[in-house]
Amino acid sequence: MEITALKGVGEKTAALFHKLHIDTAEELVQYYPRDYERFAPPTDLAHAAVGEIAAVPGQIRGNVATRHVRGLSITTFEAVCEDGSLHLTYFNMPYLKNSLKRDARYVFRGILQKKGNRFVMEQPKMYRPEEYDAMTDRMQPLYSVTKGLSSKAVAKAVGRALEAVDLSEDYLPEEIRREEGLIGYGEAVRQIHFPENRDMLVRARERLVFDEFFLFILMIRRMKEDTAALPNGCPMIEIAETGRLVEALPYRLTGAQQTVWREIREDMTSDHTMNRLIQGDVGSGKTILAFLALIMCAGNGYQGAMMAPTEVLAAQHYETLLQMKKRYRLSIRPVLLTGSVSAKERREIYAQIESGEADIILGTHALIQERVEYHRLGLVITDEQHRFGVRQRESLAQKGSGVHVLVMSATPIPRTLAIILYGDLHISVLDEMPSNRLPIKNCVVNTSYRNTAYRFIEREVAAGHQAYVICPMVDESEALELENVVDYTAKLREQMPPSIQIASLHGRMKSAEKNRIMEAFAARQIDVLVSTTVIEVGINVPNATVMMVENAERFGLAQLHQLRGRVGRGGAQSYCIFVSAKDRPETMARLKILNESDDGFYIASQDLKLRGPGDLFGIRQSGDLHFMLADIFQDAAILKRAADWADRLCARDTAGTDAEYAALRKRLARAATNEVDFRTI
Repeated sequence: MEITALKGVGEKTAALFHKLHIDTAEELVQYYPRDYERFAPPTDLAHAAVGEIAAVPGQIRGNVATRHVRGLSITTFEAVCEDGSLHLTYFNMPYLKNSLKRDARYVFRGILQKKGNRFVMEQPKMYRPEEYDAMTDRMQPLYSVTKGLSSKAVAKAVGRALEAVDLSEDYLPEEIRREEGLIGYGEAVRQIHFPENRDMLVRARERLVFDEFFLFILMIRRMKEDTAALPNGCPMIEIAETGRLVEALPYRLTGAQQTVWREIREDMTSDHTMNRLIQGDVGSGKTILAFLALIMCAGNGYQGAMMAPTEVLAAQHYETLLQMKKRYRLSIRPVLLTGSVSAKERREIYAQIESGEADIILGTHALIQERVEYHRLGLVITDEQHRFGVRQRESLAQKGSGVHVLVMSATPIPRTLAIILYGDLHISVLDEMPSNRLPIKNCVVNTSYRNTAYRFIEREVAAGHQAYVICPMVDESEALELENVVDYTAKLREQMPPSIQIASLHGRMKSAEKNRIMEAFAARQIDVLVSTTVIEVGINVPNATVMMVENAERFGLAQLHQLRGRVGRGGAQSYCIFVSAKDRPETMARLKILNESDDGFYIASQDLKLRGPGDLFGIRQSGDLHFMLADIFQDAAILKRAADWADRLCARDTAGTDAEYAALRKRLARAATNEVDFRTI
């Protein structure tokens, strides 16, 4: 059913939904909330927790004043509460001066802070008392949105879609639902959007997470069957050029690198096709191994393709390879293919790839476009696997015949989970860091240290270095309790000298704009980059020495470790500052695990112990690993249960014909991507 068939969704609104890749009512009901607002009863100042979200009733007194500082409007006023006064500050909302009436009563909801003897809130939401009462104790869904489309508007459309879409058929066999204690599919979808209570939300999420893992693992198992016995379609021999390069490098490969390089060589020269995953922390030396494999491939008369998650990273790989070609006189002919290449250049590159003139092709998703014809593709490398997905990897591999596949991931997934998730791949682990890297100095602080952190960043910039500041959200409309990129950038410009160049970056920007900003940062034209986690894998800037993460308590430790890996890439000492808006002992203790170790695998395993399945509201930490709701760390127990069932079904000969599994076969057969050959079920 087209989304325009829903009441209240016209062509203009449908165009906004299209930006979110939603065109039908069916797609809309599967567009799950990213979080929920829980409206606790209002409380007086004496009983509200400082540093936490509070809803405080108050009456506006005095004047509403607005001043302008370096292009930023700041509106302030006082509200009198039952047991004191509350100082309110709003940024870039000058219209409040005329819209707020003296003596009007509101409930102010935001993070309560105390500065000296004064209670303050910055940018809280305001509600009329009767409006707030109507929402008290309810869980309101929050959706990721686009400009012009509010979360409230999405929720209203979802409500209508749930009435229009038939959710009565449950494709998960009754046997599985019964043994696992899972609720029905239709009930799960309704409760994930509009939960009756927290218990029903937990049950709804458990069911939908199980589904995601279950279907994904069925796909992986089928791929393993297809690839396990594949003969080597691109047989190779070892070449002297790679050995000479290893000897000539200005550093020695670590023991782990030498082991993995040997495994890659053995795969490519064996009688089977390579399907290998290299897991290793940021900075553990995966890229040089990828380059060695590409050089070996080219030396055997084949083409090697390496796909990076961003244009900036692809370009950095290309420039590095060109420098190595010149410095070590390598007999390779690399090209760079990305979406921003001009039409004329693209035609030339296509011709070089098709003729075989280019033997190493570096790029982004452009490498798997239909128009790209490879002359003799022998090796496919995907960098940062969790940013692509199995289908893109397969699409690239299918550009050749019997192609070797090498997957690189900096996500420190514990080995037990990696075996389930990457069941079609052999796993190599780089568990040793190069000896020339200085350990990053870490500190975990609360928000009272923020100004001290700003002065430290100023000193690092004055010394010629750069800094990242990470915020979890893009703008204020997404979640009132979190620091956000848009407002934070404005506030930081007010706090720091005009000589410091500050820019912002987030996932909602157009690709060309993101690339422009990342390139400017890499070129040292930007001193401080305020960003969401879009920066996690996109760029390599050895000159950046400070990583400051706001609302660090909202991230998984594994993702914080990933972010930390953006610094410490040059010769200078680097620092990571984790700022927590909540300084509860258990929160600070969890974050301080990052001080204990720089081993991503240890950190991930510790995080796995600390995060329970009821912890629904933290920001997901496993990147874009194919899932809408599921998180491999937080939901590790569900992942293992789903894997057990997938294996049990694949082992049954009768499952392909039993009526009990007809709905499952039907559901899988209509999957638009045809991820799995479901005749095996």
